[in-house]
Amino acid sequence: MIEDLRWFGFQWQEGPDVGGPYGPYSQSERLPVYRSAFEMLRTAGFVYPCVCSRQDVLRALQAPHAGEDEPIYPGTCRTTQGNEVQKNKETRVNWRFQVPDGEPVSFNDGRSGPHEFVAGRDFGDFVVWRHDDLPSYQLAVVVDDAAMEITEVVRGEDLLKSTARQLLLYKALGLRIPEFFHCSLVTNDVGMRLAKRHDALSLRNLRARGAVPESIRAGWESEES
Repeated sequence: MIEDLRWFGFQWQEGPDVGGPYGPYSQSERLPVYRSAFEMLRTAGFVYPCVCSRQDVLRALQAPHAGEDEPIYPGTCRTTQGNEVQKNKETRVNWRFQVPDGEPVSFNDGRSGPHEFVAGRDFGDFVVWRHDDLPSYQLAVVVDDAAMEITEVVRGEDLLKSTARQLLLYKALGLRIPEFFHCSLVTNDVGMRLAKRHDALSLRNLRARGAVPESIRAGWESEES
């Protein structure tokens, strides 16, 4: 990935290949930082253990969420059942953040303006620590952005709802909240978003076909105009 980005013309001042003042930059080397944040959440009572698999969650719902966003957790392990699983060390446990049901979570996006999601309605209790003893995406990015003093997060508009989840984590951990800018997604000629599974359109394959960065960028610029 780093090689492909450099070939395309991107340059950066910090990262796993160049170092910097906020290293290490590989998440696999930052596990103690994530675990410390998770322990803070657990001590403060923001999270609870959950034994439900994704299929368990889907079966418990009358109408599972469409699309790629995670289904709304029905709260099966919120109470005594969730507390009991800690006594059995052989149980595979995910730790979920308990969202404040009915509380609106709002933010102003640098591209698309104000957004508001309601906790418990638009998204449910989400995983922050996985059963394989690793942090979830939601927790890792919040901890990294705060530790690295990120002031503006730029990413795709498919993560707007994730921003609402992460705002709850920033608040629970007492961290400074950055600004957010969610870009429109790159799509193919029929409007389907490009993803990692569409490898035929990767920079690596475009390069192998003889494409050069200048021609790719020129094509994007012509479409925007």
